[in-house]
Amino acid sequence: MTSPSSTSRSGRFRQPASGDVIEFTESVSFDYRLWRQDIIGSMAHAKMLRRIGVLNEEELKGVLEGLEQIGREIEQGEFQWDRNLEDVHMNIEAALTDREPAGAKLHTARSRNDQVALDLRMWLRDQIVELLGDVEGLQRALLGLGQRSRSVVIPGYTHLQRAQPVPLAHHLLAYVEMLERDKARYIDCFDRINVCPLGSGALAGSTLQVDREPVARELNFLDSEGQPKVSQNSMDAVSDRDFIVEFLAASALAAVHLSRLSEDFVLWSSAEFGFVTTADAYTTGSSLMPQKKNPDLAELTRGKSGRVIGNLMAALTMLKGLPMTYNRDLQEDKQPLFDTADTMRTCLQITAAMIDHTEAKAEFCNRAAGDAALLATDLVDYLVERGVAFRHAHGIVGSVVALAERLERPMEALSLDELRSVDQRFDAEALKVFSLDRSLRERRGSGASGWEEVERRLDYWHNLLEDESKNGSPA
Repeated sequence: MTSPSSTSRSGRFRQPASGDVIEFTESVSFDYRLWRQDIIGSMAHAKMLRRIGVLNEEELKGVLEGLEQIGREIEQGEFQWDRNLEDVHMNIEAALTDREPAGAKLHTARSRNDQVALDLRMWLRDQIVELLGDVEGLQRALLGLGQRSRSVVIPGYTHLQRAQPVPLAHHLLAYVEMLERDKARYIDCFDRINVCPLGSGALAGSTLQVDREPVARELNFLDSEGQPKVSQNSMDAVSDRDFIVEFLAASALAAVHLSRLSEDFVLWSSAEFGFVTTADAYTTGSSLMPQKKNPDLAELTRGKSGRVIGNLMAALTMLKGLPMTYNRDLQEDKQPLFDTADTMRTCLQITAAMIDHTEAKAEFCNRAAGDAALLATDLVDYLVERGVAFRHAHGIVGSVVALAERLERPMEALSLDELRSVDQRFDAEALKVFSLDRSLRERRGSGASGWEEVERRLDYWHNLLEDESKNGSPA
């Protein structure tokens, strides 16, 4: 393979880089992941060089065939990466030049600065498309559990205290809504990623008359009307990592959603709640206590969210003090980016699989939701419907709760006389308020937790996800 002196250090340097410098500065150990995008981008660049006369037809053919051969070798695990050549770009270019002399012309009007910006944008586009499918997969899993648990009711919580009864499906659909916003953020991020920086050179463009738009078109950097999108400021193009920060930020928020979902399943699977049970294949045991069945997948997902959040902080901190334009600090953008993409994909996929293998324990759920105290607000509404101001009604029902506690009886066991001892406006209809089914039938407003509305949303999400599956990713 071509020696390092013929690549980035050629001519200017009298001494080769020392071993510790090579060890410290190399990035091929992790940026090799960009090889496919690097080769595709180089092919498009080579065709442009042919159009402006830098390459002739025979040279172009040799360059394209050489790049295809290198791609096959990498895919089959036969390519030898050389850390002395620093990065993925130099490794591929050096291998190409060894096989095809015209490979030495490929870097004309191109810098590694705009080359890596191109590779990262292309790689991240592919990742977002895959991630959108993974997010949708988790939505499907949540929807499936909701559909399997249509009749199951659990207490809704505030401050982790039982508050009001809700169908389990309504709780699960809350996460489906969150994930839909995550998808929207990824799609929005995709639009700003999808701008071609190639042709910006190191920072100032080129004196050669490069033809950027056809390159952008070939690499599918297109707007909604099919027109090529190219960067409009060469300095910004090579130093811009906003698109990475946006992706990391969207992922950090999605990771927070996964963490909250995981926390719910950790709680629900505990003996104290007992709301769900997960198949043995998606739980773990204890090395000491043989009775244990641990929700480790949910716990690890909850823990990994910290890494994703940390990657966002690392990228922002790395960028905050950089002057224009390219600085070597930007090499540090890749590991947080790669780690976040990998972590999000893994967590989304394993969480979906876990939920697919989880069932609600209806008896435990319904028993917990059957606590009449959860319908105290319904009793307030009963008084409001009879003309009592809400704040007064709230105080009256608070007195009813205190009475039930004093008598050591559940609220639904209080007699009409006992209710009227608190307020004479109670009548026989008040006793009917303590019906879980009635409560859920009455909650009919848009977005409410009533049976009818939850069924409507289950159908809505089923149809929407089916449509998205047929039509493919909007990105």
